[in-house]
Amino acid sequence: MKPSHGLKVALIFLLWGGRLAHGQTNWDQVFYERAQKACDDAGRLYRANPDNATNAWGYGSTCYDLAAQATNETQRAAVARWGIDACRHLLALNPQSAPGHYYLAMNLGELAEAEAPSLAAYKLVHEVEREFTEAAALDAKLDYAGPARCLGLLYRDAPGWPLSIGSKKKAQDWLNRAGRLAPGYPENALNLVETHLRWREREEAAAAWQKLEQLWPVAQTNLTGVTWEQPWHDWTKRREAARNEYQKLYKKTP
Repeated sequence: MKPSHGLKVALIFLLWGGRLAHGQTNWDQVFYERAQKACDDAGRLYRANPDNATNAWGYGSTCYDLAAQATNETQRAAVARWGIDACRHLLALNPQSAPGHYYLAMNLGELAEAEAPSLAAYKLVHEVEREFTEAAALDAKLDYAGPARCLGLLYRDAPGWPLSIGSKKKAQDWLNRAGRLAPGYPENALNLVETHLRWREREEAAAAWQKLEQLWPVAQTNLTGVTWEQPWHDWTKRREAARNEYQKLYKKTP
């Protein structure tokens, strides 16, 4: 199974009325073109045999990757709906498909972003939560503990009750669970560093940073190849931003 980024940190921010500005870079274009080709190839396989489970969730996965890099919200919504349809087709045949639930949630998140801010987008958050929870119950280690990772981010970034589902306790539980299930995966450790910094938890942030630094060189030797170029590009930028934030907050290097 190819790696996927976790639920975009921007999702819940967008649902509640903000927009993030992104500058396009040469790497962004390269990653977009790769995602487009992967989605086209997976789409041909799916249309040739839509009842094949791997074809269905594989197409859902590539739809998410492409939707996440869409250059406008119309494209994002259209591509996300392709992935949603493929995953729902799979789940109609096999309700116990963990990848089906997982990639359905990912594409629903992209659709919510495309439709935000709106009542429809707010309602989709609960469906995203439900599908990630089902995926976690069926295969906790899927995509390097992806369901737990995404639930942690969802609970961390969403507004709390009564506006939405945000919960610090649930965020802590799920992000820590992802770290335990896939301790060598950089994004799980990086999420914890960023989260503790956000919550101004100095000791916890320092401990999480130490774990991230220990696993980083090992992961660089294990997670290699073209498939991993985009995750490493993203993780490296986030790691540097976290280092700068720690230094800004605590006047020392973590």
